[in-house]
Amino acid sequence: MKRLWAVATAIMALMAGNEASWATELNPACRAPGRPVSEQGFVQIGGIRQWVTVDGQDCANPVVLIVHGGPGNPNTPFAHNLFGGWAKDFTVVQWDQRGAGKTYGENKPAEDEPLTMARLTEDGVEMARYAAQRFGKRQVILMGGSWGSALAVNIAMARPELFSAYVGTAQLVNYQLDMQASYAKTLALAKAAGDAESLAKLQPLGPPPWTDPRAFGILRRITRKYEAQGAEAPPKDWFAFGPGYDTPAYEADYTAGEDYSFLNFVGLHGDGMGPRIDLRKLGTRFAMPIWILQGEADLVTPPDVSKPYFDAIEAPQKTWVLLPRTGHDPNRIMIDGQLAALKAAAGTR
Repeated sequence: MKRLWAVATAIMALMAGNEASWATELNPACRAPGRPVSEQGFVQIGGIRQWVTVDGQDCANPVVLIVHGGPGNPNTPFAHNLFGGWAKDFTVVQWDQRGAGKTYGENKPAEDEPLTMARLTEDGVEMARYAAQRFGKRQVILMGGSWGSALAVNIAMARPELFSAYVGTAQLVNYQLDMQASYAKTLALAKAAGDAESLAKLQPLGPPPWTDPRAFGILRRITRKYEAQGAEAPPKDWFAFGPGYDTPAYEADYTAGEDYSFLNFVGLHGDGMGPRIDLRKLGTRFAMPIWILQGEADLVTPPDVSKPYFDAIEAPQKTWVLLPRTGHDPNRIMIDGQLAALKAAAGTR
């Protein structure tokens, strides 16, 4: 009889399958108010071990899940420089996506193993559920920037009940429209400046869509040049890799993950994840309040594209913030704007 019971128990455990994987132990610091929480390590997400870091001064605070950009550019190596001050008001959860950073180093994919928006969306949903359960919350605030903003909207639309708010920065809405606007604006700036060097690179590309995987990178290097003229620069030490990340082995994994993710983003023939992005196809009705922050000098995801998308959105509350002296990449104005939006989302201003 005992043997039959053991067999039955084993079968039930197997049948539970994925449901059992959702069971996450509450962080002990969250059993009483006022306790800080600090974690870093690998968490089983989407069938692989993915790198997660957590920083907060009080586990009773709202949880923010940050979806990094790139793809392939996690914030974890320099998260303390950018977001360290947020720990007073939030429990900040960082996650190295599949194919990026320490997650890439732990699970090196084959060269032909695809990275897809669908797979990353599933990972993001599982990550959000983990964060909510781990820190005793019904919902978390979702935040994404650049590539991470497109992925975050996919995650929010897939399981809206997990999120109390969405905060997007440098919102990627439609890759083709964003690239067309980016190319046209940058080309016009180069012509106005008589910038023969940049024109010699831009004009042979022609306007998108592109099939050359190098085209995006060529344009991006030139947009940085012109964004720098209208944007406040970040502190010089912001993006220096911190302790535990400043090793040759990690830097090699970071670079390899960045290359792998970027190639999957643009595609060998213009057929990667990026060119397929069109957030309007997901619908424009959000179940949670949203904030979209946009740098006025952003030449990669220009306001010309993100503002009409914002205007079409239906949400319980929506707020558009145009950031002065800010381009596509983080600076102090962007980080302060994000914190203000998060405080508004949490009702803690």
